[in-house]
Amino acid sequence: MNTMSLREEAVHLTKTTGVLPAIKLKDGRDLLPYAQALYDGGIRVMEVTMTTPGVLDAFRAIKHDFGGKLHLASGTTLTAAAAYAAIQAGVSIIVSPSLDLEVAKVAHTYQVAFYPGAYTAREVLDAMQAGAHIVKIFPAALAGPRYMLNLKMVYPEVNLVPSGGVSIDTAAEYIRCGACAISGARNFVDAEQIAQHGTGWITEQARHYLALVAEARATAYPLP
Repeated sequence: MNTMSLREEAVHLTKTTGVLPAIKLKDGRDLLPYAQALYDGGIRVMEVTMTTPGVLDAFRAIKHDFGGKLHLASGTTLTAAAAYAAIQAGVSIIVSPSLDLEVAKVAHTYQVAFYPGAYTAREVLDAMQAGAHIVKIFPAALAGPRYMLNLKMVYPEVNLVPSGGVSIDTAAEYIRCGACAISGARNFVDAEQIAQHGTGWITEQARHYLALVAEARATAYPLP
């Protein structure tokens, strides 16, 4: 029997699967087949940016079809009003590119997970003190995986996820450097590949990244 709250389960699945796809499309009506393809590949948490046209209707449709089997995260959530709208549409995670205390307040009031973005050690601490469940290091590519390792040395108890510029070539190293998961969009949204191979390509990408994360965790660098 699952005794975890919705928020606890969302955080747990983000950490255990280790992959948080961040999707942005030109039309939210296209999101449902993406969600199915990711789910078929083993993904259990999916982020969609709030800048996707029709995203709230898409959240409702995905929630209707998947129920609690696939947790939804609203990405690029910039205001308290946007956070509230996303929660009403069925998300269980609020993601923002930086810390906004009003957005944090809405997430905590409605008992959903809160993943703000941060970059510096001070910003990570601010996010922790604001009740972040996971902190997304954004833009991660500016500093690279070793920066993640340095942050983990200072804040070993913090769940960190790199976002922005994470590629197939760097994903494993971020995990080895202490990231609890990886986040990315380009890894799962490639119009040319999807045009050639259909959404089955998305499923295969999901499986590949999940396997990559599992393998990298087995060779993680020990923290001093």
